[in-house]
Amino acid sequence: MSAAPPAIPRVLVIDDEPDLRTLYELSLLREGYRVETAADVAQALEHLRAQRFDAVITDMRLPDGSGLEVLNYLKSQQRPERCVVMTAYGSAENAVEALKTGAFDYLTKPVDLKQFRGVVASAIRASATAPASAKPVASAYRASAGASDSGSKGQDALARMVGDSEAMLAVKQRIGRVARGMAPVLVRGESGTGKELVARALHANSHRSDGPLVAVNCGAIPENLLEAEFFGAKKGAYTGAAQDREGYFQAARNGTLFLDEIGDLPLAMQAKLLRAIQERSVRPIGSTTEDSVDVRIVSATHKDLAAEVKAGRFRQDLYYRLNVIELRIPPLRERRGDLPALCEALLARIAADSGMDVPELSAAVREQIMTARLPGNVRELENLLHRSLALSDGEALHVDGADSAAAALGAASGPALLGAASGPPALAVEASTPAAGSPAALVREVPADLQGWLDQHERDILVKALNDSGFNRTAAAARLGLSLRQIRYRIARLNIAAPQDDEPNDASS
Repeated sequence: MSAAPPAIPRVLVIDDEPDLRTLYELSLLREGYRVETAADVAQALEHLRAQRFDAVITDMRLPDGSGLEVLNYLKSQQRPERCVVMTAYGSAENAVEALKTGAFDYLTKPVDLKQFRGVVASAIRASATAPASAKPVASAYRASAGASDSGSKGQDALARMVGDSEAMLAVKQRIGRVARGMAPVLVRGESGTGKELVARALHANSHRSDGPLVAVNCGAIPENLLEAEFFGAKKGAYTGAAQDREGYFQAARNGTLFLDEIGDLPLAMQAKLLRAIQERSVRPIGSTTEDSVDVRIVSATHKDLAAEVKAGRFRQDLYYRLNVIELRIPPLRERRGDLPALCEALLARIAADSGMDVPELSAAVREQIMTARLPGNVRELENLLHRSLALSDGEALHVDGADSAAAALGAASGPALLGAASGPPALAVEASTPAAGSPAALVREVPADLQGWLDQHERDILVKALNDSGFNRTAAAARLGLSLRQIRYRIARLNIAAPQDDEPNDASS
């Protein structure tokens, strides 16, 4: 008995201009779809009540209403169809409003037909996988609580976000809801909270999970290389360009582009990024043509971008384009109940990487960790456990004096710099008092972890210089005999964050 042929996807096109309706219909018919058309909201609702579709494409402005009415009808009836809205060029507010209402994606008129066909195909795939995509999301909470049933990539990605506190469950639930669309997502959270893990979970739970996820640290790219890194370059476009090279947008085609620390991009690059997002095309350096790119944008920052907009350091139009859906990741101080599970997961990974047995957390160490401020969040906790494991001399993990992992907390200076006035007291760290003119007096004994020892003392010196200058990095750099670029590099490497109630003050800003 032969298998039944696959169903032909049905598409509903809604536009009040007859010529455009015909153009869209012919373009989709050539792709092998069945197409119905409507000239206004009333006709569209008649079609929707009569049958199911795999995708709905609607203009925003219609004679008897708005495309949002069609979108709201689909949402209220819990219909599986994915809706793509078409909006006039430059109407960013309409596109953002539609995405927030639940639109799968948007297109800017005049519509590029190649892009049009690509978006419709993505919407049809998303509609086909909608029932299945809900399953791993719903079961992810069991996985995070220790269940052995781990199936899809989406479930595994959510399970890597360790914690079953109310705050973390809310984040996972929101990831499950927003992952299925194309709306840009802005992930906000302090340094070390796991923003990239959230981006990976969004990608893994989306219909683009089989495509690439390209993660970019916007603050780590030299300004003169930004355009080539993002958009690519043609052979001979500049000195050293020996061959064509792809940019991040091309590499992420049909997948997700994760822009970490988006707030660090200079204004000139922000304008180019905005155009690439709006037009869904990029022009490589040295090229006379544009490359069409189909990517979903997920960005992240530890900064308050709304404040950056007010200060003139971030473009308002780009902010609204990126911040369609916001995901806030709670710091550790708001989910301290997750600390035991986090410690177990981190220790298991560290021990596996080191080829060691997983040590036991003593009651004393557990209590110290539970009461520590940990302003660096999960990253600082991981460093603390890594150092403690390296210094442990038995099966049980312990923290012992100034040579211990407790030094990683930087309790003497870190909280003052980071504005962590509230919260549990930090671990006490024995201060070292060097003799005048004798740097060697700092070393009471040979450290077991030389790099860690050096990093901690470098961090303490930087923190003191920054505190003394009111976190003016230019002044602190001058005092230490460093350039602004050098001190910025050290601040990022050692995970030193500005006070939460004060913005970094640079003469160059």
